[in-house]
Amino acid sequence: MKFQLIKEKEFYSRVLAIMLPVALQQAINMGVNMLDTMMLGSFGEIQLSASSLANQFYMIFNIFCMGIIGGSSVLAAQYWGAREIEKVRETFNMALRLASGLAVIFAVITWCFPAQIMGIYTNEAAVITEGVKYLRITTFIYLIHGTGLVAAQLMRSVGEARLGLIVSIISFVVNILGNYIFIFGKFGAPRMEIAGAALGTLIARTAEFLVTFIFIFRLDRKLGFRPKDLLHNPSGEFFANYFRLGAPVLVSDSLLGFGGTVLSIILGHMGSAVVAANAICQVLDRLMTVVIQGISNASGIITGHSIGAGDHERAMQEAETFYMLSVIFGAVTAVLVFFLGPVSIRLYSLTPETVVIAKELMHAYALIVFFQAIQSVMTKGVLRGGGDTKFLMKADILFMWLVSLPLGAVAGLVLHWPAWLTMLCLRLDYAIKSVWCVSRLHSGKWIHSVDRKVKA
Repeated sequence: MKFQLIKEKEFYSRVLAIMLPVALQQAINMGVNMLDTMMLGSFGEIQLSASSLANQFYMIFNIFCMGIIGGSSVLAAQYWGAREIEKVRETFNMALRLASGLAVIFAVITWCFPAQIMGIYTNEAAVITEGVKYLRITTFIYLIHGTGLVAAQLMRSVGEARLGLIVSIISFVVNILGNYIFIFGKFGAPRMEIAGAALGTLIARTAEFLVTFIFIFRLDRKLGFRPKDLLHNPSGEFFANYFRLGAPVLVSDSLLGFGGTVLSIILGHMGSAVVAANAICQVLDRLMTVVIQGISNASGIITGHSIGAGDHERAMQEAETFYMLSVIFGAVTAVLVFFLGPVSIRLYSLTPETVVIAKELMHAYALIVFFQAIQSVMTKGVLRGGGDTKFLMKADILFMWLVSLPLGAVAGLVLHWPAWLTMLCLRLDYAIKSVWCVSRLHSGKWIHSVDRKVKA
């Protein structure tokens, strides 16, 4: 099949303008996570496992937020392409309201039921005890991080990708200093160990929140979103469009979040050594896929702008170009994970059993990451930017919940297969979605304008 690849330098300049800040931002975030893991790893695998599992619950909140961002970005990018600025502001307003409500719900649950939350992921009492310490402080992070994250991410839809990078750099410095001080008890502070990691994160998230909203409310001249805009109720037409295109994203990402929780539960019941090994692999996986995440963000925004401007032929060319980029970068990343994975394990203080499990898992991740690249650019980028959110919701439900998770549960908990083989089962949906979504791309049925000029 012949692809309509774009060759103009201007296109790739636009891609780089979005991709590089996003990739650098993700690299910084992953670098912080890696240092956190290394700091807590010095206290043993119990605290390392506890923080990893406690963060899995926080990741559910984070994925809900990404669902809000994903659904809102579809509208924001297309409205921005159509130069309907007031509707872009309405989109920001709606997204921040949803994020605030979600944050309150998660904060209440975390404060009231920390032990029960940890009990979902593991039955090891020592891990639960340490995890509760982490979750108590996490309660205060939800509101400031949720609203700040949604606001900074949505600014990318209007071409302002630098804000997220600036915020991440500030967060990096604050988080590392805070963690060093409170985990190890430096400069007269108490030695808090795992609770210190949570406190350092809280301080960093507060800094992110302040910088994000000072920029948006006081310094930004592109969108002109101000505090008074939060008081305006969106129109009925906007509500209809938001929930037509945005609601499927919320459902889809929510199900992905719960799916990630089930995955963590399966691994958690395979033992703390498996959890610790997977935590290390996840850090490298996320660090190695920052460019892919950048491409995914750029693909959704750029194709969304083209569709909003009414140029569907151009959007199709852009989509096929992004697909080829995902294949290329997916292959490169797979090779990097395969060779650098075993080397990165040496940075941690682990038992011999955990080292063996981690090395085997790294090889599995090398295969997984190739399909992860393709499905990420398709599902979180191109097809989502095209408004094909109902199709993507079906893909997430069918392949994760009816194939990967049941197969992984049987493999890990019933058949007691090794961790690497169980992980391949748990991520089988990446490969299936890659094939299915590429087929959808070639059909051309993925383009849905926010104003319904193109129907499903």
